[in-house]
Amino acid sequence: MDKLIPGQSLIYERANGVVYARYRDPPHNSIPRWVVGGEPEAVENLKYEKIIGKFDTFWPQWDIIEKYPEVSKEYIKFLKTQNKYITWEKLSHESERPEDTNSVIR
Repeated sequence: MDKLIPGQSLIYERANGVVYARYRDPPHNSIPRWVVGGEPEAVENLKYEKIIGKFDTFWPQWDIIEKYPEVSKEYIKFLKTQNKYITWEKLSHESERPEDTNSVIR
């Protein structure tokens, strides 16, 4: 949420340790709720849910990786890319992205 709409009442909701706000009255109540605070760990976990929330499981399924060469190849590609970013973070102490790397997660 960039700016609040002056004069509009808000409703605050708490779910799983995260506090959200949303507009109470039409027509603004169709705007999705947004995070306003909460327990630090719960708010941090929201970042991960945006990525992994789309999947039933995010843990490697080793039997599938072993059985299907295409999955194995893509998993190895992911691990190499991840290691590149880990190394970059350690060396640069910044959040800049290595220029020669394509994003794995789209």
